Amino acid sequence: MKRSLLILGMIGFALVSCNKSEATTSESSTSTESVGHGQDGIQDDDSNPNVVQLAAKTPELSTLVTAVKAAGLATSLSNAGPFTVFAPLNSAFDKLPEGTVEGLLKPDKVDDLSDILGYHTYVGVIKEDQMSDGQSLGMVSGKNIKITMVDGKPLINGKAKIVQTVPASNGIVYVIDEVLLPE
Repeated sequence: MKRSLLILGMIGFALVSCNKSEATTSESSTSTESVGHGQDGIQDDDSNPNVVQLAAKTPELSTLVTAVKAAGLATSLSNAGPFTVFAPLNSAFDKLPEGTVEGLLKPDKVDDLSDILGYHTYVGVIKEDQMSDGQSLGMVSGKNIKITMVDGKPLINGKAKIVQTVPASNGIVYVIDEVLLPE
């Protein structure tokens, strides 16, 4: 668990270090009023949203957004990336045993929650047409997911189907119908 947090921290630090640019304000609808302390706090209604902003604007991903915020990962996932995020729908979280999500949102479970969220995040962009049968992707958590092709469509870990693909300014989001759990 600590290794996962260290990896996420290093990635976040590297991304912040590589993306030091001053925000400029203009008379357009772009605003740099900060809600948070990093990229996640920038309000910009003109640009393509990053993966966190995209998820936050999607009601069907509200459980994921709550988890990302509880784990303190909103700033890291708002940085330049690029990221490939496998984003479970609320209905995917509903399939977990009762009390699982609530338990993971408790402050003493932040390491477990970060590990699970890191298992849904790949550093880099993998487009669907680049996925192949038997392909293994090393996720931020340090564990691998496996791609299986079924009828020409990717299946993640033999179970999760991609139900929607949404490009973001810092990567790509694959909305999936299952929560990926590290083994």
